[in-house]
Amino acid sequence: MSDREPPRRRVPAPARSARPGAPRRPGPGARPARRPVAGRPTGPKVIRLGSPRPRLRMVSLGLALVMIAFVVRLLQVQAVDASVYAAMAEQNRYVGRTLAAERGEITDRNGVELATSVDAYDITADPTMFTPKSTKLRDAPEQAAALLAPILGQDAGDVAKKLKTPNTRYTLLAHRRTPQVWTQIKDLKSTLAAKSATDPTTVNVLAGVLAVPASKRVYPNGGLAAGLLGWVSADGKGGGGLEQQLNGELAGKDGKIRYAQSGGRQVPTADSTETPAVPGSDVELTIDRDIQWAAQNAITEQVKESKADRGYVIVQDTRTGQILAMANSPGFDPNDLTRANPDALGNAALQDAYEPGSTAKVMSMAAVIEENVATPATHVVVPNRLHRGDRLFKDDIDHPTWYLTLNGVLAKSSNIGTILATGQLGKTQAQSNQVLYSYLRKFGLGSYSGLDFPGETKGILAPPDQWSTSQQFTIPFGQGVSLNAMQAASVYSTIANGGVRVEPTLIRGTKGADGRFTPAAAPKKTRVVSATTAKTLAKMLESVVDDEEGTGTKARIPGYRVAGKTGTANRVDPATGRYHGYTSSFAGFAPADNPRITVYCAIQNATRGSYFGGQICGPIYKEVMEFALKTLQVPPTGAKAANLPVTFTP
Repeated sequence: MSDREPPRRRVPAPARSARPGAPRRPGPGARPARRPVAGRPTGPKVIRLGSPRPRLRMVSLGLALVMIAFVVRLLQVQAVDASVYAAMAEQNRYVGRTLAAERGEITDRNGVELATSVDAYDITADPTMFTPKSTKLRDAPEQAAALLAPILGQDAGDVAKKLKTPNTRYTLLAHRRTPQVWTQIKDLKSTLAAKSATDPTTVNVLAGVLAVPASKRVYPNGGLAAGLLGWVSADGKGGGGLEQQLNGELAGKDGKIRYAQSGGRQVPTADSTETPAVPGSDVELTIDRDIQWAAQNAITEQVKESKADRGYVIVQDTRTGQILAMANSPGFDPNDLTRANPDALGNAALQDAYEPGSTAKVMSMAAVIEENVATPATHVVVPNRLHRGDRLFKDDIDHPTWYLTLNGVLAKSSNIGTILATGQLGKTQAQSNQVLYSYLRKFGLGSYSGLDFPGETKGILAPPDQWSTSQQFTIPFGQGVSLNAMQAASVYSTIANGGVRVEPTLIRGTKGADGRFTPAAAPKKTRVVSATTAKTLAKMLESVVDDEEGTGTKARIPGYRVAGKTGTANRVDPATGRYHGYTSSFAGFAPADNPRITVYCAIQNATRGSYFGGQICGPIYKEVMEFALKTLQVPPTGAKAANLPVTFTP
């Protein structure tokens, strides 16, 4: 035996036992036995996850549906409803407001301001900035209103209501307030803003209050010429007088602006569109401020002294028809209408219709002389009483039979003498009535003056076939017919102008935004009586003032020849329609032989002192006429008065 270990014999492994019950395949080429089933492991148990594919499919489907919804909505917003949403965005982002045009000035004939405009602010608000959502407060409008109301002078409830205006980003709280008012509001806003920055519990409830630049109408001379000028209402429109009549020229044309805003403020970098405002034209009146002041001061003092209802004074240039003054008493201050008496608003000199009384006799005399019925020297026997129609007529005083010239009838203002003279105008009373009526119409009675002033009356002048029995004899001396103060003044200006009536004017011209001055159209002229008749009437009117027998001696002006006529008429009370009290008046012009200025004064229902026109209106005529003559530098003519006879010896 050798030391080497003999080779080992390889023993084949035992065959794997077949599955119980399976036939065994003997012999070579037999099919190997099957492996054990996986469900029956012999080792540790293994946990296997389910397939993720179903879950991924569900998530993908959900995401797809969401994306489809977004795409559909995007298509709806950008394509189908694009214009609607764009408009809504514009409405919420962009706001528009009116740019108020600057109102033109009103000046007197020398360029002195009578009505002008100063800087002001419209106080506005954005109601969306007062909602609970915006302020986190339920009562933000009420809190803001409590702060604003005392400054704006309004009721807090009304302010709060405006701040709650739905569906808008703009509401107007107050019109045309002074810069001082807006300064107070800004100071409050700044205080609240500073406090809210350090104290989270504080809310700036005024953040949505804004201001828009505007202008405010002011009248530098207070109540001077207020009846003429009128006033401007809260909405910026003329509410009376020339402000109303000339509103189109004065107001100009408002502009518009549309801009993007955020937090109640304009976004300066965003687009905006603007149509500029066109300022109104300036208006130059024929009024002389100084003469207006003298007239207004004189009539105010006399109305107060006489305890009268009212009075008016008109000053007119006899050659051009331009009105130099038109004063009313009582008046009002257009700067503060809250204190004005409603009865004093308006322009009574143009709006009151009343019976003129004896100042109308000059028209009767004009008809008599123009028709060659009589001359100033014609004798007229005037009894104490005169029976005509259904009445017994008398003069203002009892007297024995007067032996007067026609000039004396006018100088002593005899009603009876006037009836007798005008009765000669025709072969019958009806014919006389028709002739007199034609002259009254030519002098302007029963027609508008031509001023086109708001509320002006044309008076009452019935056709002669409608005159009652008494009117046939009262109209010649100024009862039974009515006119306004402007018409009465125009009668005397017609005589002073050589018998040619020039329509009165208040406007000299306008100046547009370009600075060019446009004169007013020339007034209409109408010949009423001949120059000879007018000159004769002027001499007769001198006797009223210069002759000791005349009724107008208190109107004398040293160094000047004065023509004038007194009037004292029974007054119709506008409240009852019955006669009550008197209308006292005086009308005239100077210098009598070369007329330049007409002055007319009337006082209604004087209750203290005298009520005769010569006594209470004569002095006003003198005061105003003297001032006007000096202001316009009209020298005396130096010629002697005619001194026509007043009486005759039978």
